[in-house]
Amino acid sequence: MALVYVTREIVGDAMDRLRAAHDVAVWVKPEPTPPAELRAAVADAEGLLCMLTDRVDEELLDAAPRLRAVANYAVGHDNIDLAATAARGIAVGVTPDVLTDATADLTFALLLAAARRLPEVIAAVAAGQWSTWEPNRWLGSDVHGATLGIVGFGRIGRAVARRAEGFEMRVLATRETPLEEILARSDFVTLHCPLTPETRHLIDARALALMKPTAILVNTARGPIVDQLALGAALRAGAIGGAALDVTDPEPMPADDPLVGAPNLIVVAHIGSATQAARARMTELAVDNLLAALDGQPMPNPVG
Repeated sequence: MALVYVTREIVGDAMDRLRAAHDVAVWVKPEPTPPAELRAAVADAEGLLCMLTDRVDEELLDAAPRLRAVANYAVGHDNIDLAATAARGIAVGVTPDVLTDATADLTFALLLAAARRLPEVIAAVAAGQWSTWEPNRWLGSDVHGATLGIVGFGRIGRAVARRAEGFEMRVLATRETPLEEILARSDFVTLHCPLTPETRHLIDARALALMKPTAILVNTARGPIVDQLALGAALRAGAIGGAALDVTDPEPMPADDPLVGAPNLIVVAHIGSATQAARARMTELAVDNLLAALDGQPMPNPVG
């Protein structure tokens, strides 16, 4: 039996399969394993089940000479140094497909909440500020028939497009439309591209300046795709209509982050995959990856 270290408690019966086959140690605190403690924990580990919040870099890998398999509890892998794992012959796997519908649902929830100013209205009602029906208060934006720009047309982007059909939205996607045109024409812009050197700060001051002053930006992909300093400035200047973010840079945002307190902004706590079914399926795929690799077999869901 191999030692497997799991960097957070996760849901799903699949963990029982992992424990039946290997010795499993789990970090049980709600916050991420501190880097120094993570390095100590993996000193004898042959398998690692990690989160996006865990950096799997040269320093960690040097501390884990017996490591043979890394299962990332995510569809992405930008937290892992793939060159370093490949150089050491360490298999790396992810959890694709299972996040698609949950994340697409949240994307539309954020889009609707921002369009109809739901957080503002909910807060006003809770504060006793709803005294009567008012014809000119809390006016939002129409979603039905609006133009939706989708940046990144993979599984999640396509799932969002299918949801947009129910609202009879016009969909522009980077698969066939240049980014500049999408930004200029869209009433809503939603991000679903991976984080790469090319997409880091893809939505910067120049990109935001191309958007309509009434347009709303939604990001359920990765925080660093958006230049948050530029976004805060655009929101405060009224250069765009609003933004709704499930991801930020860093996560969580510190209280003194320049984006905190910007008007017409919704931020939620990276909950794109946060449904019972999606997270349980993620656990199944991560466990499948580890069990296969530790048995000397190819991972069923490797990176790339």
